[in-house]
Amino acid sequence: MKQLLISTLLAITANAWAQAPALVDVKDAWVRATVAQQKATGAFMQLTARADTRVVGVQSPIAGVAQIHEMAMEKDVMRMRELKAGLPLPAGQPVELKPGGYHVMLMDLKGQVKAGDVVPLTFVLEGPDGKRSTLAVKAPVRALGGGTAAPAAAVPDAHSQHKH
Repeated sequence: MKQLLISTLLAITANAWAQAPALVDVKDAWVRATVAQQKATGAFMQLTARADTRVVGVQSPIAGVAQIHEMAMEKDVMRMRELKAGLPLPAGQPVELKPGGYHVMLMDLKGQVKAGDVVPLTFVLEGPDGKRSTLAVKAPVRALGGGTAAPAAAVPDAHSQHKH
């Protein structure tokens, strides 16, 4: 009886710690390095949602402000703006966050971001049902001008997606 109880408790504990399948897959995450005194940089990656999802927020301990931005042409002028309504991630369709397009803008940096560092990012995701979850990503930092080189893979945190 004691062995049965212990086996049952172990099975319940293992199931509680099993990670749910990722809601959003992250590929090729990276952050652009900065020079001393620079107060902003960008983070880039490819996001693919398994179900219709929206990125409604982002945070990073290296920045006072983190936002999802879009760069777009308006009357022959390239303009950058925050996506206040969030970034839609249609199910199964990769969405590129890249220089000159959608990207994570990290502002009010708390220090220089150097090549070789790893930047933690936490995305807030919202499903069509309004339920929110978080996605933690660790993005390696690439040297200035390193945006076209083959990126290092994103390193999702263990238990990186949490439902709220």
